Amino acid sequence: MVSNIFDAALNTATPWESFLFVVTLILCLYPILGAMFWFFGAVSYMLFRHREELLPDVELESEPFITIMIPAHNEEVVIKSTLEYLLTKLHYHNYEVLVMDDGSTDRTPEILHQMQKSFPRLRVIRIEENQGKAHAFNIGIFFAKGEYILSNDADTIPEPDALIKYMQYFTSPNGVNYAAITANMDVYNRSTLWGKSQTVEFSSIVGIIKRSQTAVNNTMYAYSGANTMYRRNFLINVGGFRQDRATEDISIAWDHTFMNVVPKFAPDIVFHMNVPESFHDLYRQRTRWAQGGTEVWLTNFTKIITHPWRFRFVIPMLVDTTLSFVWSFFFWITSLIFVSLMTSFFLTGNYERVWHGIVMSMIFVSFQLIAGLFQVLAALILDFNGTKLRYFAFSPLYLLFTWLVNPLTIVTTFVKAVKTVLGHGSGKWVSPKRKVSSDE
Repeated sequence: MVSNIFDAALNTATPWESFLFVVTLILCLYPILGAMFWFFGAVSYMLFRHREELLPDVELESEPFITIMIPAHNEEVVIKSTLEYLLTKLHYHNYEVLVMDDGSTDRTPEILHQMQKSFPRLRVIRIEENQGKAHAFNIGIFFAKGEYILSNDADTIPEPDALIKYMQYFTSPNGVNYAAITANMDVYNRSTLWGKSQTVEFSSIVGIIKRSQTAVNNTMYAYSGANTMYRRNFLINVGGFRQDRATEDISIAWDHTFMNVVPKFAPDIVFHMNVPESFHDLYRQRTRWAQGGTEVWLTNFTKIITHPWRFRFVIPMLVDTTLSFVWSFFFWITSLIFVSLMTSFFLTGNYERVWHGIVMSMIFVSFQLIAGLFQVLAALILDFNGTKLRYFAFSPLYLLFTWLVNPLTIVTTFVKAVKTVLGHGSGKWVSPKRKVSSDE
């Protein structure tokens, strides 16, 4: 019956009306189609790419020199504990830790100065004026001694064997063309409802999306700025990080893709990260991500459209990203129209139309929720061997946040992103609020 209605609508419509109908239908179904696409992409990864992960009990023949780089701005609460871990707990010997102190105005410089007295492999470069993470990283590239550079946030710690596994990937037969390897993220501050919800996201959803991107197109839309190891010469060849972008990790992933080098997701390399624990901090983080994603899309859209054959391997990334941005505007515009219509029907006493609109919207939301939960469940089973399944109960909160807030951040930061692409942006950062632990 549904197909008959669609056929009738298309047969009686003009070509333009038919086109608009198809586009509207795709946008309406985009969340459902997206969830199923990522699910089947993850299945493809398990079938065809899973064997690229590290084999058990494989020895690393040598230890190439690594620079662990930490761009830091006002990190007095966490920097000491992070550095002590990196300097004493890693199962690796041939490395240094390079901290780029980006104009810190708190006790960060004092802490770093004291720690240098005890740890010879700790180096510090002081940048007097805060100019952003990308700028600090670009400066650090030319001071780094390592052929491989690990981007490590001040509140992020790797598993003790992480450096060994990174090098096993880079020195494997497939690793010769790896530009960067991004690891699997595990949330360790799960004391709040927001922390538990993000455990579902980072520990599973992000992983399943990166698996899908790797399996389907051998690309990656974004690295993780907190836990990615780069081959130094590929960083230099691409011109370093874009300093006027809100998210340097998204920009560099796309720039590497245009070089036709391979980004790698390594789910068996684990980092533990700190996530925002309040809605305010979480929303601020997502606005930065949304702005950065929009900037990358605007920067590369014309390049791909004008040279589609040359950049044909990037077209799937462009199509998916374009649908995501268009759907964000579509979602909020149609939501406002829906609320206005329901309010008008209610005020004029047309309660049947109000009831009909609510029921139809709930049916649609139910299908979205089922598809989303299907994706989440599959992700939780695949990632960390199902150990995070107990957080499945927090999935609805995560899905609700994603559907409502992520499109809102894209819409509200669009103008700012356009200004940045036109040359009026800044890469300066504001440190997130840190909680002082009881032993501080």
